[in-house]
Amino acid sequence: MSEFDLISRYFTTRFPQRADVNLGIGDDAAICTVPSGMQLVTSIDTLVAGVHFPLITKPEDIGYKALAVNLSDMAAMGATPVWMTLALTCPEVDAIWLQKFSQGLLELAQANQVSLIGGDTTRGPLTITIQIAGLVPSNTALKRSGAKPGDSIYVTGTIGDAGLGLAAINQQITLSKSAQEYTISRLNRPTPRLQEGQLLRGIANSAIDISDGLIADLGHILAASNVGASLQIDKLPLSKPLRESVSNETALELALNAGDDYELCFTTDLSTILPDISCTYIGKIEADLGLRCLTKQGDIFSPKTHGYQHFN
Repeated sequence: MSEFDLISRYFTTRFPQRADVNLGIGDDAAICTVPSGMQLVTSIDTLVAGVHFPLITKPEDIGYKALAVNLSDMAAMGATPVWMTLALTCPEVDAIWLQKFSQGLLELAQANQVSLIGGDTTRGPLTITIQIAGLVPSNTALKRSGAKPGDSIYVTGTIGDAGLGLAAINQQITLSKSAQEYTISRLNRPTPRLQEGQLLRGIANSAIDISDGLIADLGHILAASNVGASLQIDKLPLSKPLRESVSNETALELALNAGDDYELCFTTDLSTILPDISCTYIGKIEADLGLRCLTKQGDIFSPKTHGYQHFN
């Protein structure tokens, strides 16, 4: 199968077709129309086999997650995703693998009406790069740089689950069947919080998605906003499978540092009425720089690590 046969068979016509795509796959570049009153929001993520997903991961889960992590970036900006490009590097043309991979990618693209408008295929170690484009009403995008002293800090959903799932896959821990299924699903098929991000426009002062761990990603908000924060670690939202599978200290370490949950962390004014979303208060923004993790008794909790570092 040639490169162009591969593109035609698995990617050209199967994905949602949007009216704002003037020219899609098949030319040197795509042409799209940005509606009046909207701003274009773009992001790009690369997933490398053995680094961003275990080598045993099912191809349909790889396809799903490759798009999910990009949609999560759109959620963190309060944007609505519309278009994507795909650069796929694979060691060989495996028809069964490609069919399952494209099906996982298609599943999430259809659910969010995202058009595949172009990309590239090449031979080499398995690597998936997706560039996502979204739209947001002008001057309403969520940013990292708006946190203010006195803001409340929230996270959506629960955190630490994906890290526990990865530990189970790596045989670092033995879980019950139900806990293993739940946590591995959270690792392989995270839920992009798109609706939550859009509802937080005009409400959140700052936002970010949790990919490298709460400490690392909240740290980006603190750095961009030139503020500090105190976290109440007893308030971190931990799922039942996480709480029942490991010690409290291990659960906290996973919640603070494991990453891959793709929940949103955001800050708002203390008096702000939040929209109807599932989120948990975990701390406050302060003028004193740095991040302080506090126990219920007010003691300092010192995590062993500080989030995922790509070059460490």
